[in-house]
Amino acid sequence: MLKYRLIQVTSFQQNCSLVWCAHSNDAVLIDPGGDFERLIDVIKTTGVNLKAVWLTHGHLDHVGASSMLRAHYNIPVIGPHKEDQFLFDAIPKQCQMFGFESVETFYPDQWLDENDILELSGHRFNILHTPGHTPGHIVIVDSDQKRLWVGDVLFKGAIGRTDFPRGDHQQLMSSIKDKLLTLDDEYQFVPGHGPESTIGYERLHNPFLL
Repeated sequence: MLKYRLIQVTSFQQNCSLVWCAHSNDAVLIDPGGDFERLIDVIKTTGVNLKAVWLTHGHLDHVGASSMLRAHYNIPVIGPHKEDQFLFDAIPKQCQMFGFESVETFYPDQWLDENDILELSGHRFNILHTPGHTPGHIVIVDSDQKRLWVGDVLFKGAIGRTDFPRGDHQQLMSSIKDKLLTLDDEYQFVPGHGPESTIGYERLHNPFLL
C-alpha cells in the first residue's frame, strides 16, 4: 500500500509529494522545488527512508532542492525527459528570474521517456511524456491505485501555462486529450499547484477541455 503527503514549498506554493510504501517505509520525493530544511524535517517526522527524487519537469519551483537532497541522502535524481535539459542548463538564470536563492546547475542521474517504468518497493509507476508546458514534461502514473502526478500539465479547472520558453499550447492540449483523458474517470491526480482533482471531474467541468 502506498501513502503520500503533500508538502507545499516555495513562494509558488508548489505541491511536493512525499510518496512511500507503508510496508517498507521506502520513499521518494516528487518535485521538491525548494525549502530543503523543511523537507528534511518532514522526512524525519514521517520516519521514511528516502530512496530517490522524481521530477516531472525542469522549472525551478519543481526542482530547486533536488541537488541538495541528492547530496544529503546519496540518492539519484530521476526525470524528466531530456528535452528539458535546456532548463537545467539555465537553473542559475531561473533563480534570478523568479527571485529564488541561488542554485547551481545540476542534471538528473537519469532522463525518462514514454513507457519507462519507475519502481518503489515493488510498486510500478508508468511514465507518460506530456510536452506542452515544457518540452520534456512527464506524468507519473500509479495504475494500481489510479493516481497521477501531473506536474503543471493539468489543474483543477485549468491547464498549464504555455508562455514560457519552448511552451506549446497545441502540444499541451494533445498531451491532455490524447494521454490523460484516455484514462478512467476514477484517476485522481496531484497537480503541481492547487487542489487535487480527478480525470472524470475535469472531463466534465474544466472549461479549457469542453
